[in-house]
Amino acid sequence: MKQFCILTVAVLLTCAAAFGYEPKFKKIVVCDHFNSEGAAAADFNNDGIIDIVAGGAWYEGPGFKISHKIYERENFDPENYSDSFVNFADDINGDGWTDVIVCPYPGHQGYWYENPKTSDGAWIKHESIDELGNESQEWTDVDGDGRADLIFNQNGWYGFAKWDPAKPGQPWEFIPVSTENEKYFCFFHGVGHGDINGDGRVDLLEMDGWWEQPENYRDLPWTFHPFKFSDAASNILVMDVDGDGLNDVVTAHHCHLYGLDWFKQVRNENGEISFERNVLIPEDPSDDFFPKVSQLHSMAAADFNGDGVTDFVTGKRWWAHGSKGDINPNDPAILMWWEVQPAGSDTKVIPHIIDEDSGVGTQVWTSDINADGRPDILVSNKKGIFVFLSERD
Repeated sequence: MKQFCILTVAVLLTCAAAFGYEPKFKKIVVCDHFNSEGAAAADFNNDGIIDIVAGGAWYEGPGFKISHKIYERENFDPENYSDSFVNFADDINGDGWTDVIVCPYPGHQGYWYENPKTSDGAWIKHESIDELGNESQEWTDVDGDGRADLIFNQNGWYGFAKWDPAKPGQPWEFIPVSTENEKYFCFFHGVGHGDINGDGRVDLLEMDGWWEQPENYRDLPWTFHPFKFSDAASNILVMDVDGDGLNDVVTAHHCHLYGLDWFKQVRNENGEISFERNVLIPEDPSDDFFPKVSQLHSMAAADFNGDGVTDFVTGKRWWAHGSKGDINPNDPAILMWWEVQPAGSDTKVIPHIIDEDSGVGTQVWTSDINADGRPDILVSNKKGIFVFLSERD
């Protein structure tokens, strides 16, 4: 009997790895007021437990009931905007303690806060970028030096910024990969990153195409490949949706209206790259369409059901422009994950509702917050701050 039980468990584990599991999410309401539309997760007090940050405060894990001030914060009116659109966490000065990067209201100065190494010490503010554009910036290693970079646009240029832990007090260096274009103003929507052409280098994406990284990233401008991904993108995800080994693209058609698409990468006999549009939410969905969710202003990728395939999460940015702005601003603030089932031309991308009273802000964060090996979700928006811990059914 003992050997039979061991064999049964082994079979179940093998099946779980092959087919995944149906995730359920435990909702934790960290607070119910508006102080940031972005949030990040990291261990800020070096106790080995993941904490979260949203704007001017960080909250101790695992319960997130104890908060600590980073800077003087306030509860903002959800009819208006906060001073924190996107947050990231990294060790900027190389002292072994995680600092906080804040992307403020678009067009303002960007900054990072130095971890004081004590729970209630004063966080020191440092300038990072003199003018920080875009509403949903991204944080990844673009140039391959082992440090994450900040992807955004600035004063008519699109690119990324580098920082040096040996010179933490100095402003970050902006690398403009694009040509100059007036569309790259402070409220420009949509950035993305990923290896489109399979050369091992990170390319940068925007709503009108992608910028190919050359062998030397300082050979500027990068080569632009035009393709209309969106009218006003949110985050632009690069992932292999149909399982053919080529990276595809996922993004909102318009992050203040309706529309969600994935674009299959196709190549002709000369190896030239283009994309085929696949609609997940149409631009004008019928009343009975599921899921009829508008204003998908941020998204992030993760394998939510453990089947080895990358899925993604997005949702409604509730009251993006207040209670009377945009389209159907008072619809339920839905948060949802989309299950990717790659099968070539029979590929399916299936929506799953997580919650109907949270949604996303200008950022949605995915990482393993409770250290159980499964990706969790963190959002901060005009309804509050919410953690969704993934649990097996």
